[in-house]
Amino acid sequence: MRTQVAIIGAGPAGLLLGQLLHKAGVDAVIVERQSAEHVLSRIRAGILEQVTADLLDEAGVGERMHHEGLVHNGFDLLWHNQRNRIDLQRLTGGRKVICYGQTEMTRDLMEARQAAGLRSFYSASEVAVHDFDTARPSVSFVHEGARHTLECDFIAGCDGFHGVCRASAPRAAMREFERVYPFGWLGLLSDTPPVHHELIYINSPRGFALCSQRSLTRSRYYVQVPLTEKVENWSDQRFWDELRARLDEPAREQLVTGPSLEKSIAPLRSFVTEPLRFGRMFLAGDAGHIVPPTGAKGLNLAASDVKYLSGAFIEYYSERSEAGLDSYSARCLKRIWRGERFSWWFTQLMHEFPEQGEIHARFQEAELEYLLHSEAGQRTIAENYVGLPLDFGA
Repeated sequence: MRTQVAIIGAGPAGLLLGQLLHKAGVDAVIVERQSAEHVLSRIRAGILEQVTADLLDEAGVGERMHHEGLVHNGFDLLWHNQRNRIDLQRLTGGRKVICYGQTEMTRDLMEARQAAGLRSFYSASEVAVHDFDTARPSVSFVHEGARHTLECDFIAGCDGFHGVCRASAPRAAMREFERVYPFGWLGLLSDTPPVHHELIYINSPRGFALCSQRSLTRSRYYVQVPLTEKVENWSDQRFWDELRARLDEPAREQLVTGPSLEKSIAPLRSFVTEPLRFGRMFLAGDAGHIVPPTGAKGLNLAASDVKYLSGAFIEYYSERSEAGLDSYSARCLKRIWRGERFSWWFTQLMHEFPEQGEIHARFQEAELEYLLHSEAGQRTIAENYVGLPLDFGA
């Protein structure tokens, strides 16, 4: 087989890249080690920055997002049992975010790709990348019992933290930066109406909590738990009781409980790979960086990677210019580190860190006191939360 761009990974980054390239007339084949059903079963984030929403429109798959997505003009920050609203729209000159589940975004992209008859190989095994440091890279894999070799001009590694692309990059040519946090988020998904029309981020003496949503009838809740905790130790009733203990009284009264559709613990990690280019192989999304979910930056950073990478490929094939390819890593990393800093800072601000002692709690209290009583402080939160416009400068 032959294609222009071989995309490894059919998550939202790989599918979005494939769709943007297809719209521009660039051929791309997607190879995914999981089944399509497994990809759609992943429960992930659901807050889209304007940049991401615009990209879905550009890719021609934004219709359902605009019809079913929930526009959020702000969010609440609960501290000392009091709600403080961060008015995103007022503080950022009209910018806002859209609540639309990553699973739904993935479904839209998957259906568009299938409708266009584009080549995708799900449930591929023994995936390997070859010769990406030459002008003739290739991807080998086994699909439905047959071994395939996919020759290409470029490889796009959109296969996540545990994927083959980053693992295949030469160790001597990369640097990795990582911080693992001593806790995780225990999340529960339920077909119950959200406790509030916008998100509530909670700093409580019992630990962080988040009241999120996927639609007007489906809610997603999280509570901070130690990394040693096990999902099987948490019945639905225990989860709801713990969440109530971290809410304020109005939220307790509004909370509607029900059986969980899914329950899992997500560890928190900050991780960045530098660079994101290795010859003719490029990393995008979780293959190159991971942020704590505090502040909802992961999917949005992946989308901005894809915007830069798709633009670079399109420029190469339309103008025979490698300028976008050469600047891809630097452009992405500039934005990635901004997102990493905000997610790290917001995580530090909202979670309990018992191992850091009383001094951390006092620092945290002083910072929250300032932020919530300062227009400039709230604007800092709002501007980072809604995200920065893409920078296509040098």
